[in-house]
Amino acid sequence: MVTYMNNKMINDNLRSIRMTTKALAKIVFLLSIVALSGCSTIKPWVKPYERQNLADPIMAANRDPVSSAYLHHVYEAREGSRGAAGSGGGGCGCN
Repeated sequence: MVTYMNNKMINDNLRSIRMTTKALAKIVFLLSIVALSGCSTIKPWVKPYERQNLADPIMAANRDPVSSAYLHHVYEAREGSRGAAGSGGGGCGCN
């Protein structure tokens, strides 16, 4: 009686391990398919005749480049001790 129960428990454990490995194998297979699908040919999202619309000054990320450059410099001077924007310096603004 005891050996039957032990064998049943072992069989149940093996069955659950097999099911989890099968599920894991399916997940890995699906993830690899998704990852490899990114290696297909890349087509440009913007057509050549649409580029004139994106070159419009209203589409610029910063409307005033001088002001943006100054604010970027101030940000670098403040965060110089951490290196937030990638430039070196001690935080005093004397880069």
